[in-house]
Amino acid sequence: MSSFEEQGIAALKIRVSKLEAQVDFLCKHLGLTFSENAYQTDDPRIIDALRRNNMIEAIKLYREQTGLGLKDAKDAVEEMKERLGL
Repeated sequence: MSSFEEQGIAALKIRVSKLEAQVDFLCKHLGLTFSENAYQTDDPRIIDALRRNNMIEAIKLYREQTGLGLKDAKDAVEEMKERLGL
């Protein structure tokens, strides 16, 4: 590998490190927690309710969002809670 390529890789590593620090700062500032197991379609309000251990609110929000019945919504929210490790 040439010196030019090595310098480019080193610069990219520094840039990625700075971006990660910025994202960490923003998440802490906004009170957010990153979860690799979150789906793009997961509603942040439901996740917030689950973090506050408010299953009733989470199920209510899920039902409003999806139109599912109580049992199906409860099962889906419990799956989400387990998947996210909450």
